[in-house]
Parts: sequence; C-alpha cells; structure tokens
Amino acid sequence: MGLQKIELITEINAPIERCFDLARDVDFHKLSTEKTKEITIAGRMHGLCELGDTVTWEANHLRVRQQLSIVITKFEKPYFFEDKMTKGAFKSMRHEHFFERIDKITRMTDYFHYQVPYGILGSFFDKIILRKYMTDFLLKRNSKLKSIAEGNL
Repeated sequence: MGLQKIELITEINAPIERCFDLARDVDFHKLSTEKTKEITIAGRMHGLCELGDTVTWEANHLRVRQQLSIVITKFEKPYFFEDKMTKGAFKSMRHEHFFERIDKITRMTDYFHYQVPYGILGSFFDKIILRKYMTDFLLKRNSKLKSIAEGNL
C-alpha cells in the first residue's frame, strides 16, 4: 500500500507563537489525548520539543496498548516542525505541522503521512477503520489546542 495523507486546517484566534508552542508541548499532548491515556515513557518527558528531541508514547489505540517513538526532524520556529516515527505500528509515519498568521488568525495545517503494514489486509483495515480513526484523533487534538490557545479552557 502506498503513502496515505490526512490534511487538516484549523483556524485559531491566538498568536502564532502560542499555537506553535502548544503543538510541540509534551504536557499539552498528554492533556489533549486523555481518552487514549497517552503517557511518555522515554525521551522528552515534559515541556517543549526542539529539533532532534525524541519522545516515546504509550497509549490505547483501537483497544490495544501501543508504543510509538518519534523524533523531531525539522524545526523552524514559529512556522513549522516535523516529527517522524522511528518505531511503532505504522510502516512509516511523518507529521508536518505548519503555522501561518493571516490577519488576526493563526492557520494551523497538519499533513499526516503514513503507510500501513500487512499489504492488502493493512489496506483494507485502513479503508474501513484506521483513516477515520486517525482523522478523528487529530481533529480532537486540534480542537483542544484551539480551545486552550484561545483561552476557552
């Protein structure tokens, strides 16, 4: 199966720096993923991720306790950062986070690129379950980021 992409755009009424920092904050990530009970088990345990930082997450996804390790591979504050999976359930995973200021709004654009393992079975699983699950997961995280950045929580 080829590379898949989920693209999300979130408009936030908050300064670009605040949005950028929340998106790379390990503690915010834990807060925004309460439903999956995400915890850090290695690498940066708290605070803001920087270029070269690694984080290993453990979480419940699709009723399975899983681990995912990432590294921050690109970083241009406050406009862009990228994290890539180094170990986990995907065949590959790369998440690009873009931020731009448009008038008084910060536009946050996510590109979540991934490949599933297991050939045709993985492709089938992606089509019926995984793509929707990952889209919903990212939308919920972005909604929480928007609420906090705008001072609504």
